[in-house]
Amino acid sequence: MEQKENGSLYHIAIAVNNLKDAEKLYQDVIGLKITHREEIPEQGVRATMLQPAGKTGTAIELLEAIDDSSPIAKFIEKKGEGIHHICFYVDNIEKTLKELKIKGIKLLDEKPRLGAYNSKVAFIHPKAMNGVLVELAELSEKTD
Repeated sequence: MEQKENGSLYHIAIAVNNLKDAEKLYQDVIGLKITHREEIPEQGVRATMLQPAGKTGTAIELLEAIDDSSPIAKFIEKKGEGIHHICFYVDNIEKTLKELKIKGIKLLDEKPRLGAYNSKVAFIHPKAMNGVLVELAELSEKTD
């Protein structure tokens, strides 16, 4: 995975009912390649990361609920399949969260949690971002 610059768009996450079907769709229609698959029990999801050939550019992350209690299952039940969140890379998530809190930005996570690729992630409340759920991610050194 390429290193991202602070504040660059990392991925767009899409909530799906069936991960395998969605993978095939994004591969066949858009020509994206699967670069990573992972189950993240702490967040109740299975995730697939897809990118253009060469692993450059913004990724698409497909998210499937592990069970009905998953936030993704609740999202799909309420809104249907579709864009769940956008994610931006940050180089120091703890520092970024402290700065946002000082600025009065409403956070869903005041401390980072484990995300895909063994990254540290945190979410900004959609009310603070014009109705968009925004994820911040600090990538680990080891991503494969």
